[in-house]
Amino acid sequence: MELQLEGRTALVTGSSKGIGEAIARALAREKATVLVHGRDPAKTEAVSRSITAAGGAAHAVFGDLTRDDDVAELLASARRIAGSIDIVVNNAGGSGGDRETWNDTQAATWSSTYDRNVLAALRITAPLLPGMRQAGWGRVINISSLAAVMAPPSGPGYAAAKAGINALTASMAKAIAGNGITVNAVSPGTIHSAALDTRFRETAAERGFAKVDAPWEEIERAVLPLFAQVPVGRVGRLEDIADAVAFLASPLAGYITGINLRIDGGLSPSL
Repeated sequence: MELQLEGRTALVTGSSKGIGEAIARALAREKATVLVHGRDPAKTEAVSRSITAAGGAAHAVFGDLTRDDDVAELLASARRIAGSIDIVVNNAGGSGGDRETWNDTQAATWSSTYDRNVLAALRITAPLLPGMRQAGWGRVINISSLAAVMAPPSGPGYAAAKAGINALTASMAKAIAGNGITVNAVSPGTIHSAALDTRFRETAAERGFAKVDAPWEEIERAVLPLFAQVPVGRVGRLEDIADAVAFLASPLAGYITGINLRIDGGLSPSL
C-alpha cells in the first residue's frame, strides 16, 4: 500500500536503536525524510547513514529531551536541515525503575521517569504545533505501553508515566482536531527487543528449557508463557510497531485521532 508520505518530514525521537530505529526505517521506506534522534552521536549517525545507504532520506539530530536548551537546539537544527516538520513520533522515554516494587519505589524514580516520557514529549511537540496548524496538516504519534492500561505490580512509576502519555494524547487530539492534525498513541505489548532477548535466553538456560544460544523460536516457545499469555503465541516484532506507526503517520489515517492502538497480540483482556 502506498502511504503517500513522499515530501513529508518526520522527527522520530529515540530512534538510534530499538523501536524508534525500526519506525525511522519504516517511514524512510515510505519516502518520508526522517530525522533520526539520539543522545549518542555515533549510534545516531550510524542509523542515519544506514537509512541513506538503503535509498532513504535521513539526517541525524541530537539532544537530551529532559533539558529545555537541548530541545530548543535540536528543533532549530531540525528546521535548518529539513524546514517544517510534519510528523513527530515521541518514542524516547524508557522505564528506568522497572524493577522497583511498592516495597522500594522512590519518588525520585517516578519524577525522572515522568520527565523522560511525558515532559519529553511535551517539550518536543508543543513548539511544533503552530507550524502544523499553519500548514493545516500534521501527525503526532506517542509511543505508550500496555503497562498504562494493564499496570504490573512492579515498575509503578513507568506505568503511571505511560498513563500520562495516554491522557496527553487524548487531550491534545481534542484540542487540535479541527486543524488537520491527528494525535494518537501506540501501546506495544511484549516486543522482541535486545533486552527481552537476553532475558528470555537467560531464563531458558536457568530453567533447563533450552541452551542460551538456541534458535529464537525455540526460546520464545518455551519461555513466553512464563512472562505473558499472548493469544497469538509469539512476542511482537519491531516491524509490527513500525508498520502501524507508518500508517498512522500517513494521509490515509486522517480520520483516526485520539486513539490508543494496542499492539499486543491479543494480550489485553478488553477492548
